Amino acid sequence: MNSHIPTDKEILDIIRPETDLERQLALNPAVKSGLGWGEPRYGHPEGKVLYHVPEVFDNINHVIPPLSTTERQQLRLIALMHDAFKYIEDKGSPRDWSRHHSILARQFSEQFISDKTVLDIIELHDEAYYCWRLEVLEDEPEQAAARFAKLMKRIGYCLQIYYTFFKCDTRTGDKTQAPVKWFEKKGLKIQKVTFLDFF
Repeated sequence: MNSHIPTDKEILDIIRPETDLERQLALNPAVKSGLGWGEPRYGHPEGKVLYHVPEVFDNINHVIPPLSTTERQQLRLIALMHDAFKYIEDKGSPRDWSRHHSILARQFSEQFISDKTVLDIIELHDEAYYCWRLEVLEDEPEQAAARFAKLMKRIGYCLQIYYTFFKCDTRTGDKTQAPVKWFEKKGLKIQKVTFLDFF
């Protein structure tokens, strides 16, 4: 997979950090390598993670109902870090799930971030998608239900912001919106969000 480490100027021009922590993370050598990884592919026609992050930021900026300052800062940190370690995740077969990019991103982020909500969502951001895949695409409803129950046990305390990030992340590139619609129909105690520019 194509990888080119972007310059500090490229990162600052594209990411536009809003806090000292965002800047520190974005310019960290390990994160810079992750931001430079990727090529156009299904779901990510933008290619590099560097170009995906601002798409998620844009969705965060347009969430309705509007976010609190704290929620917005949390979501931006999650967006910045969630895919930053795809470049070193294990893709072998059988797959070593302890080397999934989300686990690696959480482990790295723990050096800089103490917010449990942010760390848990970084780690679990793809789980709702995997649950949907198991149930809908792989026709494994029992496995899907068990995995979903495990997810809910982990993120029940921050369900609304988890869902908001899932929707902001999924509404990028040319990703199918089916997983989010599936999540919204699960009967969870969430307030559905939309976007200011959503038609």
